[in-house]
Amino acid sequence: MSRGRGPRRLRRLERTAVLAASVTALALTAGGCVVVHGEREVLPAATRAEAATALAQFTSAYNKADKAYDSSLDAAHVTGALGAIDGARLKAGHVNSPAGNPAHTPLTLTDVKFTIPKKAGWPRWFLADAKGNKGGGARWLLVFTRHALTGNWQVAYLTLVADGQVPKFRVDADGWAEAVPADSPGLAAAPGGLSRQYAAYLKDGGAAFAAGAHTSGWRALRAKNAVRPGLANQYIDEPLTGGDYAPLALRTADGGALVFFATHHYQKQTAAAGASVPTPNKGVQALTKGEIKQSLTMEFVSNEVALDPAAGAGAAGRKVSVVGRVQGMTSAQGG
Repeated sequence: MSRGRGPRRLRRLERTAVLAASVTALALTAGGCVVVHGEREVLPAATRAEAATALAQFTSAYNKADKAYDSSLDAAHVTGALGAIDGARLKAGHVNSPAGNPAHTPLTLTDVKFTIPKKAGWPRWFLADAKGNKGGGARWLLVFTRHALTGNWQVAYLTLVADGQVPKFRVDADGWAEAVPADSPGLAAAPGGLSRQYAAYLKDGGAAFAAGAHTSGWRALRAKNAVRPGLANQYIDEPLTGGDYAPLALRTADGGALVFFATHHYQKQTAAAGASVPTPNKGVQALTKGEIKQSLTMEFVSNEVALDPAAGAGAAGRKVSVVGRVQGMTSAQGG
């Protein structure tokens, strides 16, 4: 071996390389060029300007898709429960009106309030609460999600609630909100279990949910329609929690949480002997496969928003209140 490549020469090269790497690291830190890992750092999900841009982009795409009855025009801006509901609605609309939506009225959202949680890990997400020109004066609650720094913000949940039912949220000194983990203790129900509990409640009832249009009222309506002259209705309810259907929750000022979650439903209509299933409307027909003879099975996706109170707030306070629900049929099968 030559002297130039001997052990002493190699050790000098190693020390030089280590020193150079240290100087480079110091220079990057001093210059502010530090890589921030979203999976570890606790950061606001978005800036307020980014949230406003995401809402404007969604509204524009949503209106274009609705006008043309073309789901490809807003597919990049929707996901999860809204993606399933909106995609089926546009598909049915296109079947029945290939030239577009003759009743199209552009959606406009005003009086917008953004609630942006500060959190680590993905997905990043935030809530837009706005007054819409549709929905009878209800507040439109849109939950935007994103799984990486690149790509579009997409709306996973869209629910409507009565004006005055949106709670105040807990925020820090800079106005950033608090995301509630799916397994968070100290609530009437863990957010991650609400979809399963809601599906079980619709089937068997129980004391987990407060009375209301989307709980006891919905169960009563189903019971009324279960058996009608010549026609039986059966219902199956399932939790829906995977991927972009995962529940998302914000801490409210009173220590509870506002939880967005999704569920999956089937309704089967079966005609008695000598009778027939009532002819469904054109929207249902557009999404139906097979010939409707003695039965029609319809599949739905529903997204709910619920007030989940802090535990120990009294007997009435321990019940979860479902304050909003938007449901859409996604497919059907004749038989």
